[in-house]
Amino acid sequence: MNAPRRRPLVAALCLALATPVLLAPVAAFAAPAGQDAGATPTTLDSVQVTGTRIRKAEVESQVPVHSLSREDIDRSGLTSVGDVLQELTGAGSALNTKFNSSGNFGFSPNGDGVGAGSAQVDLRHLGAKRVLVLVDGMRWVNESSASGVGATTDLNTIPLAIVERIDVLEDGASSLYGSDAIAGVVNIITRRDFDGAQLSLSLGEYGGGDGRQTGLDFAWGYNTDRSNLFIGLSHVDQDGILASTREQSRWPVPGTGLALGSSGTPHGRFIFTDPATGVTHDITPNDGAGSPVFDRNQAGCERSDDYHCFGGADRFNFATYNMLLTPSERTGAFGQYRFHFNDRLQGYAKVLFNRRESVNQAAPEPIFLGPDAGTGNPLADAITISAANPYNPFGFDLVSVDDPATPENEANLVMVGRRPVEGGARVFEQQVDTTYFGAGLEGTFDAGMRTWFWDLNLASSRNEAEQANYGSYNILNIATALGDPAACAATPGCVPLDVFGGPGSITPEMLAWIQPVVRDRSEQRLDQFTANVSGDIAELWAGPLSFAGGVEHRRYEGWYRPDPLTVAGHYNGVPSLPTSGEYDVNEAYIEFNVPLLGEGFFGKSLDLSLAGRYSDYSTFGSQFTPKYGLRWQVADELLLRATYAEGFRASSIGELYGSASRADLQLIDPCLVGVDGSAPDGDPGNCAALGVPAGAVQTNPQISVTTGGNEELQPETVRSFTAGLVFSPAFASNVRWSERLDLELTFYRHSLQGAVQAIDAQTQLNLCVDTLDPLYCDGITRSSVGSINGFNNRLTNLGSIRTDGWDADVSWSLPETGLGRFRLAWQNTFVTRYEAVGAAGQVQPRRIGIEVNDSAIPDWTSNAMLDWRRGAWNASWTVRHVSELEELCGDAVGFPVCSNPDEGTHTLDAITYHDLQLGYRFEVLRGLQLTAGANNLFDEDPPLCLSCSLNGYDASTYDIPGGRYFYLRADLRF
Repeated sequence: MNAPRRRPLVAALCLALATPVLLAPVAAFAAPAGQDAGATPTTLDSVQVTGTRIRKAEVESQVPVHSLSREDIDRSGLTSVGDVLQELTGAGSALNTKFNSSGNFGFSPNGDGVGAGSAQVDLRHLGAKRVLVLVDGMRWVNESSASGVGATTDLNTIPLAIVERIDVLEDGASSLYGSDAIAGVVNIITRRDFDGAQLSLSLGEYGGGDGRQTGLDFAWGYNTDRSNLFIGLSHVDQDGILASTREQSRWPVPGTGLALGSSGTPHGRFIFTDPATGVTHDITPNDGAGSPVFDRNQAGCERSDDYHCFGGADRFNFATYNMLLTPSERTGAFGQYRFHFNDRLQGYAKVLFNRRESVNQAAPEPIFLGPDAGTGNPLADAITISAANPYNPFGFDLVSVDDPATPENEANLVMVGRRPVEGGARVFEQQVDTTYFGAGLEGTFDAGMRTWFWDLNLASSRNEAEQANYGSYNILNIATALGDPAACAATPGCVPLDVFGGPGSITPEMLAWIQPVVRDRSEQRLDQFTANVSGDIAELWAGPLSFAGGVEHRRYEGWYRPDPLTVAGHYNGVPSLPTSGEYDVNEAYIEFNVPLLGEGFFGKSLDLSLAGRYSDYSTFGSQFTPKYGLRWQVADELLLRATYAEGFRASSIGELYGSASRADLQLIDPCLVGVDGSAPDGDPGNCAALGVPAGAVQTNPQISVTTGGNEELQPETVRSFTAGLVFSPAFASNVRWSERLDLELTFYRHSLQGAVQAIDAQTQLNLCVDTLDPLYCDGITRSSVGSINGFNNRLTNLGSIRTDGWDADVSWSLPETGLGRFRLAWQNTFVTRYEAVGAAGQVQPRRIGIEVNDSAIPDWTSNAMLDWRRGAWNASWTVRHVSELEELCGDAVGFPVCSNPDEGTHTLDAITYHDLQLGYRFEVLRGLQLTAGANNLFDEDPPLCLSCSLNGYDASTYDIPGGRYFYLRADLRF
């Protein structure tokens, strides 16, 4: 798509904002006569905080910003930026290394890929792609998932060892930072002013003796009166934990045994109609029947041959192959150098390289054949298994599609489900490399007796991912090996395939023909340039009128290249096609802080903040986003503030240009008898109109849903409002029982329109059956036996999301006594509304207090921390709470594990985690700090989740099941 012609107004605005910046270097070098060019710089040390572009010597926040210091990070005992951020009370569900996100779970329903092994952050439950991630104020490159072109940032690409602090702005900020800053902004500040060296060693392990995590960090810094140099090296190695090691995760759905397992079994499931007798069989071989004998004269389930009718006890438990914690090894190197040319000009350069090597694992890949397989692959759905196949025990062709040329070959095959355990588990190995280079100049100049600040920044970053998939199959080779033996013999390498015998019937020679190594690659690149200027324009009656402005240019490129086998449609697993795209952005922004009232009858001060950004995209055109804020310092003790902002999120490369990709989802077909024998609840007449025969059974609840990009997508738009107060009472300041007490209360509201998504698949299926409306039914196709064999839903600008709630925080510092110094911090988030509505008014399933689609929106989350220090000792006790949730039991409604069977719902009880840490500092060299800690001290298991697709628990809301996590850390300064 061609870029729109730049508008003259935009060009003029860019020029106006850029002019003082371009003149700044000249003014900076023109230092006053007699000034010492080598003097220690001071004027560049003004503060720029996240949430405003205006630089001041002292800035008090006008917006709610939560800062995590290096001390806060160390206190968590965690080794990932993503894990640290996901423990915030305002964080929602996002990927982390507890998601075994490959196999059928490896492709996003949004068509942009799932970043296997990545860690993301979601704020306000609006999705990780609606959070902007900055590093030192510059955008970080989006992830390459090796399954698409992602729309989010992988925080595992940023080594935790290089982080000085993390600022989290929980407010809309598109006017200041541009697209993606809908739910908030995460700004990661790197270490800079560091003198000497520090070596950190860490070792952690779960109470079950597994999941070991080791870390080695080295930091070195050297400062002179004119320069700063920092180098950081980091290595983290995390072992995996298999689901089979914990009781809760040993079954597909906890508490149901094999009843809801897979019908793709090592022995095989065969559903067909005997063309000679007209009898339909649903059978599986008996245990021990290596080459089973079939007697076609027998009917029903009372058989004397080597088969019996397939039942719940025959289903396959795929859960034992899954992982609760995925292996992840991360190695990073970071360097930053700053040089002060004089007290008005400095330059910097930064470079980073980070490599992540991670592994996901899924059960051996099943082979489903026939119209009821639901794979959407014609090679599998329209297959003929030859009677001449030497291993075919049935004595006739198994045909899934009528052949008009040979009327005697009428379709008789419904489904074959065989899981070749001989080929081992599916193992997905990722290697993700991230490189970043940034350079810039910062300085000051005087104009009109005032000092102005300016900076120029250039950055280029790249994220490359490769994934190797071991244990999948080539469906074309499978079809050839099951077909006419003569055709197989004429094909080099082909050997007839035995899917009819039990485990062990597939030989190494057969595997060599049908089992390839599948390799996928993807890459994203971000190049950006920014120029900013800030200062006081004039002195007004109530204080200085402050200003900031700037221009930005960004260019995004991304591509995804699946294995040629996948592109050709020969991959037995999740199909996908290549994706490629690019676009560029030109922007200009402006911000003012206007003092309205000074100290007087109405309080200490009243300030108005105004900001606006004009964005010009080569994909859809232009967008303007304003922001307005009021800050009223009523008294020294009380601050009131409010903001209103409009924002947007431009569609990502994957959302715009992504080719159709598939997610295999657990769906309940309202027209079919459930896998547990439950009656269908869909309207019988409507089901018949959709081509579903009466009594048809849903043999496989895993349905393939295909989603693809849409170049006509428009930006998502949002309106955000926050209002709150900060109260620091004087009666609690510098008294015997309190050094300082801060109380902060914030109300937030976000109203998102035109959300880019496909309609929830289960909701679409239900609405199709209820209404027969083509809006929902188009794209859903069914086989001759009534099962869904095609489910296509495309991305579009759907409906709206509205959410609001409250943050309530307390910070209390106590005076030092003989017992030491204590500090209490307590953060709470209350979600009071969450409504997601589709384009036609249909309510989406996500809402407050509900668990759905591996994510939850608790109505209350809370973190409380008590910190103690005395001499060389320090300790902390952290309490984390998640309120009660409910979910639908689905097919598990008939089992005792479903706590509310009459309502068809299950309650996930509230849970509270306790973390304890103790440390001691030795006066060795410049200090040796030893720290020991235990997270989840009281060994709380997460509540059972019946609707979660992996491992029986929500990996983004709760700690890993079945154990405390113990760790030791040593930090040596020298």
